[in-house]
This record gives sequence, structure tokens and C-alpha cells, in this order.
Amino acid sequence: MNKFWGKVRKHNQRGKKLGFPTANVNLRKKIPEGIYISQTKIGQNLFPSLTFIGIARTFEEKNFRAETYILDFEKNIYDKWISVKLIKKIRDNKKFSSIPELIAQMEKDEQVARKYFKMKEGLYELGMKIPKFERFG
Repeated sequence: MNKFWGKVRKHNQRGKKLGFPTANVNLRKKIPEGIYISQTKIGQNLFPSLTFIGIARTFEEKNFRAETYILDFEKNIYDKWISVKLIKKIRDNKKFSSIPELIAQMEKDEQVARKYFKMKEGLYELGMKIPKFERFG
């Protein structure tokens, strides 16, 4: 799988409004579009995450981007450097017919990721290192 890194940039904060705040990083390499189970490294800490790669067709956007939702994480990381390792693609990118349909799918994606990481909501404390996950090379 792929890995990318960059400084977290403020975009339009749509993910936050939908209940899924994302860390937006400029993507400099071509990665197949889709939703990925991922692992995000901030400083020396690793966090389970979900990453969207592609064009947000539901919102008629044209720019190819990377947006990472870090599970159970609420810290402000704007202007911080992160590394994201894509672990497993769980679905292709698609255009949804409504915002509620998109949110419902995002909730399903989150459950797939939680099952993958074998964790329940709220299990890990903010900033806690996650043991036994794949390590960054």
C-alpha cells in the first residue's frame, strides 16, 4: 500500500460539519481513488484512521485530495506534519445523491475500520500510542 505525508491544511471544514473532522494534506503522488483503512502518525504516536483519496464528487469538487479522519481524535493539528499509511482499500470513491446518504456510508466505513482495528469507540485516550499495529518504515 501507499504512504504519504504533509502539513495539515485547513480546507472548508466540511468533514467537521458532517461529524467526521479530517486532516487535509496536499497529495503529491497518484494514488487510486477510494476509502482506505489507514494509520496516521503524529509525532511519535500512531492512530487508527480512515482516509479518503480522490475528488469529492458529491460536492462537485474538481481537486484531487487526501482527507484523513483519525478515530477518537479531537486535537487541533493544523500546520502539524503527519504521515499516513494506507493499509487496506475498503471501497471505491462515489458520488452520493444526498448528504444523509453520504453520512450513512461514512458511518459504515467507520465501523469497518473499527472492526479492523478491533477497538470500540472511546477505547483509546487522546494521544495514546497504539501497540501492535503495523509500523511505519
